[in-house]
Amino acid sequence: MTDAPVMTATHLARHYAVGGGLFSKPQTLRAVQDVDFELYAGKTLAVVGESGCGKSTLARMVTMIEEPTSGTLTLDGNAVTPDQWASLRQSVQIVFQDPYGSLNPRQRIGQILMEPLVINRPDLSKSEKEDRARQMLNMVGLRPEHFDRYPHMFSGGQRQRIAIARALMLDPKVLVLDEPVSALDLSIQSSVLNLLTDLQERLGLAYLFISHDLSVVRHVADDVIVMYLGRAVEKGSKEDVFQNPSHPYTQALLSATPVADPEHHKERIKLTGELPSPLNVPAGCAFAPRCWKATDKCRAERPELMGEAHQAACFYA
Repeated sequence: MTDAPVMTATHLARHYAVGGGLFSKPQTLRAVQDVDFELYAGKTLAVVGESGCGKSTLARMVTMIEEPTSGTLTLDGNAVTPDQWASLRQSVQIVFQDPYGSLNPRQRIGQILMEPLVINRPDLSKSEKEDRARQMLNMVGLRPEHFDRYPHMFSGGQRQRIAIARALMLDPKVLVLDEPVSALDLSIQSSVLNLLTDLQERLGLAYLFISHDLSVVRHVADDVIVMYLGRAVEKGSKEDVFQNPSHPYTQALLSATPVADPEHHKERIKLTGELPSPLNVPAGCAFAPRCWKATDKCRAERPELMGEAHQAACFYA
């Protein structure tokens, strides 16, 4: 594996015009603002935060479902622009959160797996496509007889394995995992996570792992970005973020994460105040209305990410 990143995002942003009518102008919803990251082969970057922080919007930009409002995205050093999407999408695939909704209930599993090849690899014969689909089915731990069955005949964990197999049919370099185990039973989550780890080691994949579950992130991530109201508030290696969280928001998230040790006691940080509306983000630090460290400086001036390997957007980190 090379040291060069597979994908790089620079000042990535996505805005939406919301509302508006005959006598009013639409408001601007800044779903993602000024996000930078790099994805490396064989490594996992986790993006964590509360619902509405911009995680899934970031995933849609990376997978070329939505065009960034500003900023740049590069894949293997080449700029990702809408006119290149058709050819570049084969290198970036996504696994969605809900394995029940992401598979066509009217198609057999073999058809679901071969469909990406039918669309993108017309040069392959039908038998070659079928062989490739059967090999992928085996790679994700399913049996040959599953090839001719329908999605409703499988459990949630098996359906997510099928979704992973479909995402790998075009030999992507980047796999975006949007809450891939949050809809599964706890007993099944570990087997799917172990499968993803094995596939990453075998295929050299770069993962962008979207999650709100920090216990899962601790298990799979190499690096972590913590987001709040569309902005990255902390970035660093998994060890730095989990062992020495710098931003108050990260500290609050970690304090709320359960620990499987009845003798372990930690102080829960309870945030007060309301989450600001993304349509009316306060001036200064967006976390200031809920932060126990906030000062007048925080309410007047927005902190940028500070630090080198471990960064936090806080004046008092």
